[in-house]
Amino acid sequence: MMIDQMIMEARSMGCSDIHITVGMPLMYRINGRLQNAPTNPSDGEIIAMLAELLTDEQRENLERGIDADFAIRTPDGNRQRVNVFKQDGKMAATIRLLNSSIPSMEMLGLPSVLRELADKPRGMILVTGPTGSGKSTTLASMIDYINENRPEHIITIEDPVEYVYDRKMALIHQREVGRDVTNFASALRSALREDPDIILVGEMRDYETISAALTAAETGHLVMSTLHTTGAAQTIDRIIDACPAGMQNQVRTQLASVLNGVITQCLIPNARGNGRVVATEILVGTDAVCNQIRENKCHQLGSLMQSGSSVGMHTLNGDLSRLVQNGMINRQMAYKYSNDVAELDQYL
Repeated sequence: MMIDQMIMEARSMGCSDIHITVGMPLMYRINGRLQNAPTNPSDGEIIAMLAELLTDEQRENLERGIDADFAIRTPDGNRQRVNVFKQDGKMAATIRLLNSSIPSMEMLGLPSVLRELADKPRGMILVTGPTGSGKSTTLASMIDYINENRPEHIITIEDPVEYVYDRKMALIHQREVGRDVTNFASALRSALREDPDIILVGEMRDYETISAALTAAETGHLVMSTLHTTGAAQTIDRIIDACPAGMQNQVRTQLASVLNGVITQCLIPNARGNGRVVATEILVGTDAVCNQIRENKCHQLGSLMQSGSSVGMHTLNGDLSRLVQNGMINRQMAYKYSNDVAELDQYL
């Protein structure tokens, strides 16, 4: 079985991820759930398929315990994000299937406030959530919205490049870590000398990247990035905690001065069981929100989100209850994805 055939079969079944492991059945993730694939390649076929994807350098790195991260394109024009790794001494891989076209924010069911955030000329927008929650797709839809409406210079720094943008109004340069640049932080510093209007940073993983991203936002650019957090308040705390103790007050002040908004999201199986819907938590960088961040009172952000519906804010529980009341998800799923079950009880 060829890798292209496997990917096309998975796409036809509505799969989001493929899990390939020597010595184990082939698994597809469909609507958030893992299940056995209808076909089952032999161990020899799996080894041959994965070896075909890797360069000589990646094969050598894999033997030394260094995973391979890259993107591939199938003959139908679709792109996939691939991670090849070793487990129990055997080869394995996870393939994330990406959309061939970039869906609009309306198609994704995202709140209209995201369009307002994307219209900001400067500042910082953070999209957060667990792995597989659609963060990259949300950011891509925001970038493509800008691409359709403004003649801006957009630089993306990704690991690897996922969505490829068509030329519309914007000039877009997409830089891949490991291929075009050595790391996020150095790419961000270089980007400031490349006359950008908007910078997308694939992930803010460390203090060096966080510091460079904050500097870019402070100097008049719109910076977008992601974190693996499950709530707005937790996102702020994670950024601060990633910094050295002596720099945390400065970073808190910087963040308070540039934050436009935090979008936390998760993908939840719908009530019909034939797809998933997005639930979001939205924090908008109002004066009150930024004051709470500056004064290290992030635990009070929940009440500001509850009372900030006029500017597009809401908590995750507020959105979960809306989805339940509209019949889009069932109560059991709402409780499973809630970050505060007692509060969700009150909403429902």
